[in-house]
Amino acid sequence: MEELFSKVLQVNVRCRDCEERKANIRVTIELQLTTSPVHKRDLLVKLTDDIDPYLLFKLSISEEDFQSLKVQQGLLIDFASFPQKFIDLLNLCYSEQESHSPRFLLHLSCQAPVLEGPANFSVVETNAFKHLNHLSLRLAQGSDKEVKDFLAVCLSSLKAEKQALETKLKKTEEDLSRQLNYAQQTLSEKTRELDKLRSEWTSQSSCLSSRHSQELQSEREKAVELQSRLQQQTEKLRQELESSHKTSSQQLQSRLTEQEASCRELTERKYKNESVIRDLKIKLMGAEEECQRSKQQVLSLRRENSTLDTEAHEKERLVSQLQMRVAVLEQEVKDKDQLMRRTKEVLEATQQQKDSMEENAESKEVQFRKLEATVKSLSEELIKANGIIKKLQGEVRGLVGKIKVKNTVTVSQEKVLQDTSERLQNVVKDLHSAQEQLITKDEQVSKLKEQLETTVQKLNESREVLKTNENVISWLNKQLNEKQLSRKPQFPESLENPSVSSTTTGLRAQFYPQTVKPAADVTPAEQTANRQIGGCAGLDSKYFERRDDSIPVYSLPANPLHRDLPQRIKPSVASAYFSA
Repeated sequence: MEELFSKVLQVNVRCRDCEERKANIRVTIELQLTTSPVHKRDLLVKLTDDIDPYLLFKLSISEEDFQSLKVQQGLLIDFASFPQKFIDLLNLCYSEQESHSPRFLLHLSCQAPVLEGPANFSVVETNAFKHLNHLSLRLAQGSDKEVKDFLAVCLSSLKAEKQALETKLKKTEEDLSRQLNYAQQTLSEKTRELDKLRSEWTSQSSCLSSRHSQELQSEREKAVELQSRLQQQTEKLRQELESSHKTSSQQLQSRLTEQEASCRELTERKYKNESVIRDLKIKLMGAEEECQRSKQQVLSLRRENSTLDTEAHEKERLVSQLQMRVAVLEQEVKDKDQLMRRTKEVLEATQQQKDSMEENAESKEVQFRKLEATVKSLSEELIKANGIIKKLQGEVRGLVGKIKVKNTVTVSQEKVLQDTSERLQNVVKDLHSAQEQLITKDEQVSKLKEQLETTVQKLNESREVLKTNENVISWLNKQLNEKQLSRKPQFPESLENPSVSSTTTGLRAQFYPQTVKPAADVTPAEQTANRQIGGCAGLDSKYFERRDDSIPVYSLPANPLHRDLPQRIKPSVASAYFSA
């Protein structure tokens, strides 16, 4: 038993004295092969309902039954292709059952008031003109035994599904329990780790608080001593400052006027610099937009170049085809010239024949005149003369017809020659136009290549400019960051030992002194050192080379902290955050 089709389809159910209703019925088609007495194939059609298990309509169609069905309903297929065609019709019904006005419908009609007894199952195609019945099968209701067998099969399948679902449930429960146990173990481990971390944190915080309290007490004692010293120093300084204040106030007033003037100049310069920076930013934005436009233009030019290449190839093919046509047409012209020569020869021969025939006609006319003169005298020989004249006239007519045929042949050949000459002229004109178009296309391609090269050069230049701008910006950012870090207040130990400060702060920036030398005096070793310094600062070595029109670049000193804070900061004062 081989199952070919099994789907739930929407069927219009009609019973006697009842309204038409729609029901979802499962249609199954099976192929049964029996080989015990005779090799036979039977097609089984079953209608069942998943909701109502007692609904069962069956029909078995053998090859003999199909022959009678084929004759009755005018089918044009064999029994071998009937199942597939029937399945195709059912698939069409399934695909169109969701639409508002389906083309293909399934009808199940029964003569009884309830869906019992034999029923007709038909596939109908609805049309604007009429309903076309493609196939109608008479199904029999299943007997009690068949219904019981069907229910037993359904029960066994449900039991199998239930067992499969139970096994799946057990597996999922086991997997979930394993996952839960694993999660609980991990949770307990994480809680232990958390408790450890909390205990360590509390111990560290208590140690740090005690340490900080001790350091604070020591610092307070030192502050009291420093206050007493400072009071004495301030009294002395106050007396000195009062004397110096009078002298310095006058100097400061003069300086103030100068500083105000310089401040005005600096503000003006600041505004000018800000405007220059804005202009440069606008120019940078414009350069970026031009770069994007040039990229888009390059892409469009590449596409146009590819299309032009394809067009050039097509034009070359057309030129080769036209050259072949020209060669063929030249050969045809040669053949036509030979035909013309032959026709001329035939024309000359026909003209000679025509002249001879005209001479004969003139001689005949002379004879005819003589005969007319003799007719009057010879009435007895008139009948013979008339017969001779008729024969001569027939010969003359035949000769005239032949001459007309030859004239028509010559005229047609002349027309053919004219047509071929016109075609040749048209082909030559097409060739010239194609060559001109090829020349123009080649010029356009060369122009486009030049434009492409210029755009590529501009693109490379803009990329180099962008790279240099990025390098300069990164270098300036580094310099600014380093200056800000140098301005920040640092602790005494970190100032005494710069290696400690670099490790604690995590900054690895180093400054090297850069002396500008002329290009001729620089040794290779110094050039390599300059390159290393430029790489550390974030710029290429070309920015440190001296040019005639450039300003020399000086780097910062090796450690500006030692320069700004001299050896006054060396007293062994205990730090508040680092142990001595």
